[in-house]
Amino acid sequence: MRAMELAGDLPTGLSPQDLRVMYTAQRLKLQPPRPEVARVTELSIPGRDGPMAARLYVPHDDSAVRPLLVYYHGGGWVVGSLEGYDTSCRRLALKAHCNVVSVDYRLAPENPFPAAVHDAWDATVWCVRNAASLQIDPKRVIVAGDSAGGTLAAVVALQARDAGDPAIALQVLIYPATDLTRETDSYVRNAQGYMLTAKALRWFYDRYVPDVAQRADWRASPLLHPTLKGVAPALVIAAEHDPLVDENEAYAQRLRAEGVATQYKCFPGMLHPFFTLGGVIDEAAEAEDLIAAAVARLG
Repeated sequence: MRAMELAGDLPTGLSPQDLRVMYTAQRLKLQPPRPEVARVTELSIPGRDGPMAARLYVPHDDSAVRPLLVYYHGGGWVVGSLEGYDTSCRRLALKAHCNVVSVDYRLAPENPFPAAVHDAWDATVWCVRNAASLQIDPKRVIVAGDSAGGTLAAVVALQARDAGDPAIALQVLIYPATDLTRETDSYVRNAQGYMLTAKALRWFYDRYVPDVAQRADWRASPLLHPTLKGVAPALVIAAEHDPLVDENEAYAQRLRAEGVATQYKCFPGMLHPFFTLGGVIDEAAEAEDLIAAAVARLG
């Protein structure tokens, strides 16, 4: 099935709570079979505002020390869950031969910006500080996410660069929002009919960052950071029929212009959530393979 056959507007008339249930149920129906991994462990990670749930995936039953991929799920900072991303994280762990920690950061509107940023950062720092118990190499840490999670990954990479620690080896940004302050031409080209609509994006932004002035904060809009120089190498994955595709390309171009090793891949014919629809869209596996190859290059 092609992505275009799945086109349909996101029902933003639902409450956030009902939308979360619908979102997870929809994604589970469209995912590939859930593969077995050696071990899945539920974690409770301490954050500045209290503990957060997370899930550790270990692909192989051995004593090897592997890279760590910290994954922040998508869903406009309003929906998304550990369960909804369980299959994707298992597949990434197996394909990339890395341990994966999936972070259940706080959601808006109950917890608006910058709660998700705080959780993403606190979880990542905790993982690195607990490298031995997680059986991971702290020098091979990847931050990754799709959509809202891709934005969080970009922000964490910048925070790590600015703080000087932890050392992030790679950032994987799957169709992230990078500038919440303006709408590019692709908001018009891909305004509706491709699952994620321009109207839905505005709805998500209004709940995540209701104070419009705060959207200029680079932690909400990483493209607005004064400099991207020195941030971790990046893999940026985009979809042709996505309202965010122009700002995805703009972020990749700016990374390259400021000397950051960057791989950019825009999947033709794809719509925004294709990465999580691997049960019906073959290109999802291709995107996973790109990520696995990028992780493999870390050594």
